[in-house]
Amino acid sequence: MTAPSPHDERLPDPNDMLTWSQAERVIGFRNNYRMYAGSVFRSRTPRPLQVAATPLTDVTYRFDGQTYHLADYLSRQDATGFLVLKDGQVVCEYLGNGNTAETLWTSRSVAKSVVSTLVGVAVREGAIASLDDPLTRYDPTLAGTAWDGVSVRQLMQHTSGVQWNEDYTDPGSEFSAMTRYEAGADVYPAVSNLVRNLKRGNGIEPGQVWSYNSGGAWLLGDLLEKAVGMPLSRYLEQKIWIPCGMAADGVWHSYEGHDTGAHGFNATLGDWGRFGLFVLNDGVLPSGEQILPDSWVRDASDWSAVSASPEHRSGAYGYQWWNNEPPVDGEMPSAGDSEYLWALGIFGQMLAINRSENIVMVQWSTWPMAEPSFSAQPAEAAVIFEAFATALR
Repeated sequence: MTAPSPHDERLPDPNDMLTWSQAERVIGFRNNYRMYAGSVFRSRTPRPLQVAATPLTDVTYRFDGQTYHLADYLSRQDATGFLVLKDGQVVCEYLGNGNTAETLWTSRSVAKSVVSTLVGVAVREGAIASLDDPLTRYDPTLAGTAWDGVSVRQLMQHTSGVQWNEDYTDPGSEFSAMTRYEAGADVYPAVSNLVRNLKRGNGIEPGQVWSYNSGGAWLLGDLLEKAVGMPLSRYLEQKIWIPCGMAADGVWHSYEGHDTGAHGFNATLGDWGRFGLFVLNDGVLPSGEQILPDSWVRDASDWSAVSASPEHRSGAYGYQWWNNEPPVDGEMPSAGDSEYLWALGIFGQMLAINRSENIVMVQWSTWPMAEPSFSAQPAEAAVIFEAFATALR
């Protein structure tokens, strides 16, 4: 593949990814595809994104008692890329900090939502017979581990009951260990051993407790590769990337031929948006072929009840998509599935979909914190998404 621009010469140490400065994150996130081994997923015949006849150059919104404009938002969010699509057309696009339309920005956990969507494709094709199948049907070596008795659905919903410390500020967490292993040698066996040797919480059965688990997401990607007989990147290329007419090649972080299911998807701003359009359109390709099961996207936002939070009492998590719906007149959303789906990655990576308004929003950022409280940057992102929906009606 042709190296996208910019092609920075000096790169930060991947071992220190969780403690990079914001300046280092700009360089590291747009060169992530160069910092680790990767599998290229190819484009073939690009389908241009049409620009709306009257693009939006500004929106205003109220947040935390103040009125802000789009330029304020981009600054407050440390945004390096921002894209809004309405009815499939570009209505707002921003690239900053030297990023270009060619830049391959890393997804962090936005990749989890890509993987869960690929699981939907595998279900439609029959490679995965049922989400209620036990994991051992697709990987018998999990028998006798903490993952024994967990279903595919529970793995996607992060309700396995398997213990995992996701704390991005704790050098002793399993997530920190995974990050260090990924920057080393013999990555696949190191991460596989980490994930397979996890323990189950005392007395906790699958489905009883929600706990965000990148180890489980890694396992989901590994399981999917076994089910379909190819790496995630190849499956994405064959089923979605080429048929959707993506504009550029992308790169998936790979461990000795196995693509990681937890993160590691790198693509252009426009192609992040095109993927969002594919989900918005219920998995219907430009050819008219539907490759996701009927109601898959709606089911993906049927939030797991055990994932409820004070901010989202109806549930915060679905099939590796988040409920980031904002309050309406101070009231939290009611129970039930949502018209909104959010793919979220640490330090402010976002792919948001509003199904009722036919809008997709993409954001690249370098937040100071990996995971701020919901009331900070995530809530502000939800508010501006609503502001765009209102302005575009």
